[in-house]
Amino acid sequence: MWSCPLNGTGGEDPLPCLHLQRALSALSLLYLLSGVPLGLGYNALLLLANLHDPGGMTMPDVYFANMAAAGLLLCALAPAHLLGPGAAGGAAWDPGSEVHVSLLVLFNVAALVTLYSTALLGLDCYIERALPRTYMSSVYNTRHVCGFVWGGALLAGFSSLLFHICSHVAARLVECSRMRDAAADDAITLLVGYLVPGLAALYALALLARVRKEDTPLDRDAGRPDPSAHRLLVATVCAQFGLWTPHYLTLLGRTVLAARGKALDGHHVGTLLLAKDLSKFLAFASSAVVPVLYRHLDRNFPGKLRRLMKKLRRGHQSCSPDQAGVQSVTA
Repeated sequence: MWSCPLNGTGGEDPLPCLHLQRALSALSLLYLLSGVPLGLGYNALLLLANLHDPGGMTMPDVYFANMAAAGLLLCALAPAHLLGPGAAGGAAWDPGSEVHVSLLVLFNVAALVTLYSTALLGLDCYIERALPRTYMSSVYNTRHVCGFVWGGALLAGFSSLLFHICSHVAARLVECSRMRDAAADDAITLLVGYLVPGLAALYALALLARVRKEDTPLDRDAGRPDPSAHRLLVATVCAQFGLWTPHYLTLLGRTVLAARGKALDGHHVGTLLLAKDLSKFLAFASSAVVPVLYRHLDRNFPGKLRRLMKKLRRGHQSCSPDQAGVQSVTA
């Protein structure tokens, strides 16, 4: 994955870039050996612990289960993104190849689901806090919202597929040739995938901070929310957008450079590629960080996990007498 295409142009010393390349490769390998199994395990436990008892799920649990599903997708894509291009180096990893486009579309879908689920979680927590007697942020509505998020993310990934199709079947058409611009794809991804949910999340946190300062009759009647739930919300928003912001900043940098139309030398190209790789590494790390936060900050998760383990043990014990009876009959 990590590359330093300096080629000695301009007399730059490639050693600093090579040292950074080795450090990033070591971090990538460490994440694949520890972070990916951790993310797979915690995301799977989060999904199973919540889905085995749908009646006990709350509105935040639905959003965290949605983020866990996106986290599982990111964990599955991590080996191909972090090691595939550098290890293969063949035509399959060409930016215009089917494999590369498919991985990019799946990565963008997981990114959209993750950030929009985080932003909607903040907005629904504000609605639940400000209007506790209404059911606008109910579990039923949240499940439908999460379904729309996945559908919208898949539709948003259509732009990358459209650019790829144009490069193969309509290279001579004027309309399609205008669309064959990676900067346009980056700009659309930046606007739809980061600016919109980012502003929504900031707006939700500002509203929650204002509501928490006001002691209204509704607060005294319905009771104040669990402080751990607010800490979990703030930690999730900060972690998600903190780890995904570098990735979208690199998209912004590429869009600005493409709009200016200036050619870059080998040194700046290498710096841009290293920044892109590092930002993508941080984005993949979010799939392991958020479920760990949920495990340690959500007070109900340990109880859900214990109930799941008891249910699994009862199922295993109920099968044991049947097996023993079969063995006695056959004897």
